[in-house]
Amino acid sequence: MTITTISSLGHKGEGVAEIDGRKVFVPLALTGERIEITAEGDRGTLLDIIDPAPNRIEPFCPHFGACGGCQLQHMDRPSYEAFKTSLIETPLRFAGIDAKVSRFIDAAGDGRRRATLHARKEGAGYMRLRSHQVHDINACPILVPALARAPEIARAVMQALGEADVSFTATLTGLDVAVRTEKKQARADRIMPLVNRFKLARLALNGELVLQAQPALIAMGRAQVELPISSFLQATETAENVLADYVLNAVGKAKTVADLFCGIGPFALRLAEQRPVFAVDNDKAAITALDKARRFAKGLREVTAKPRDLFRDPLTQFELPFDAVVLDPPRAGAEAQVREIGKSKVRLVVMVACDARTFARDAALLIGSGFSMSDLVAVDQFTQSTHIEIAATFRRQ
Repeated sequence: MTITTISSLGHKGEGVAEIDGRKVFVPLALTGERIEITAEGDRGTLLDIIDPAPNRIEPFCPHFGACGGCQLQHMDRPSYEAFKTSLIETPLRFAGIDAKVSRFIDAAGDGRRRATLHARKEGAGYMRLRSHQVHDINACPILVPALARAPEIARAVMQALGEADVSFTATLTGLDVAVRTEKKQARADRIMPLVNRFKLARLALNGELVLQAQPALIAMGRAQVELPISSFLQATETAENVLADYVLNAVGKAKTVADLFCGIGPFALRLAEQRPVFAVDNDKAAITALDKARRFAKGLREVTAKPRDLFRDPLTQFELPFDAVVLDPPRAGAEAQVREIGKSKVRLVVMVACDARTFARDAALLIGSGFSMSDLVAVDQFTQSTHIEIAATFRRQ
């Protein structure tokens, strides 16, 4: 056992202590706290808080500290926002960009509409802190009320199939549930009764439809999109609306817009209320869903939706005759596409990102090719975690 003082927080929200010349990372500790720990290599385990930090608060969830789903419930609001803002500003600074977050937007809304629970012999829930063991829960306070029965459903899947990961999405028409299991020859008929038992909209097993009571629909502007199985969707409805409003305002009166990494169309379908949109994503099912939603929605301009791998085959500078480009890449960022944009005549880029490091890299590439960055915004939908959504506007000088 060692008594030490926390000097700072790491990017995973862990306290950092200096012990015998090495850094030790201690979950659940705050800057300035004098604590007692056990240490093994660079990993510390908190045993006791001798002198608590003034910004320490009581966590609102009884599972905090055991469940690994949240990392920041012990931090007061000003410290929380400052920490999450630093997650954006620090990588930018390392990339040579001196920029400050202009707005921090709480996008928790009614809670997360998506969650994946692990169903194991020890129960159903999220992984324990620093563990591959599941922490059993009966409820999760950061989820929307529609997901209140998610742990119960996950346990029912476990009873029917054995160990599995169960993903939930709250849709307009009910719960969409997708089960993944490594068990060979898992029998879909064993979980089929869960559709009626829990009044599910849809149930899938390992990416294949098991039973659908009704389409799993998500509203996006004037359109309704039938969500493909296991397709990407922003974690909260509020965050999607906040980000869409940001994109629409930043695009302004641009007459021609490309929405790259468009997914099922949260931006494209709203942008199409005012102008034609060219939309691209490597997810063919998402493109099909977007195209179908556009055809059935009223009052939209043309949306040309194309499947294409923008990592391996980005739109070239000669394929970018647009007034504005919207980018919303996955965690890997959009390096190849950004390089082509830099060589093009595009004058306005609106970027939404979920990874601060790849965002900083891509922002540096745009700035290096003649763009300036403005209106850097933090959108906090993954509350109490170390994830943060980013939006920024780039204009060519």
